[in-house]
Amino acid sequence: MNAASIAKKPTIQKRTVVRGRLPNANYRTREYLTEREGERLMKAAGDNRHGHRDATMILLAFRHGLRASELCLLRWEQVDLAHGRLHVSRVKNGMPSVHPLTGTELRALRRLQREQEPGRYLFMSERGPPMSAVGFRRMMGRLGKAAKMPFPVHPHMLRHACGFKLANDGQDTRALQHHLGHKHPAHGPIYRALAQTVPGLLEGLGIRLRDAPQLAAGSWAHGAPDERWPCPYPTIALGLPRGLGAKAAT
Repeated sequence: MNAASIAKKPTIQKRTVVRGRLPNANYRTREYLTEREGERLMKAAGDNRHGHRDATMILLAFRHGLRASELCLLRWEQVDLAHGRLHVSRVKNGMPSVHPLTGTELRALRRLQREQEPGRYLFMSERGPPMSAVGFRRMMGRLGKAAKMPFPVHPHMLRHACGFKLANDGQDTRALQHHLGHKHPAHGPIYRALAQTVPGLLEGLGIRLRDAPQLAAGSWAHGAPDERWPCPYPTIALGLPRGLGAKAAT
């Protein structure tokens, strides 16, 4: 043993690795958005340089429960404007499916196709490549601050919003599972739990559902359903935003 090692004092400080990120509950109280909050984000997107593109991304992510990567990888060959259909490809080994496109979405997509440069992907960035999932996440964070949301916003909240909206509207677990592309049937009841628990608690407090039509319809968190944008899908209809932002509306 040399003299340097003998002279070195032992370490008495416990050097533990500092944890970088805390659980989600430390940053926000919930992991989904309501319809009204989705409208606020779309309205805030109207002030962006590419407001129509950004608002359309939020609209499609909510209506079809798309993850950020699934949204950014959408190609025009997946969109059937003539018949109003969207061929959805899922990541994480999810089930692909065909979703209907409402009139709002068709008009938004046609305008998007007219205004941007010809390309393979739906949502292109200024520099030419398609929008990335990281770029969409950053954009959602900025829109959350611009819309004065009380908590940080991230793209996956739109997918959760879609699941909770369908569950609150009384959709069965099978239809919800198919719409979101879940292969395992255990994922569907996660969204249905909220729709079943809250009305039960209200009844326990003496609030009868027949005295509150909006609660009986299962849309207690979002208000009365919006019938101005009917969806041709036989089992699932989503209300969501009434426009594509203040400056992005046609």
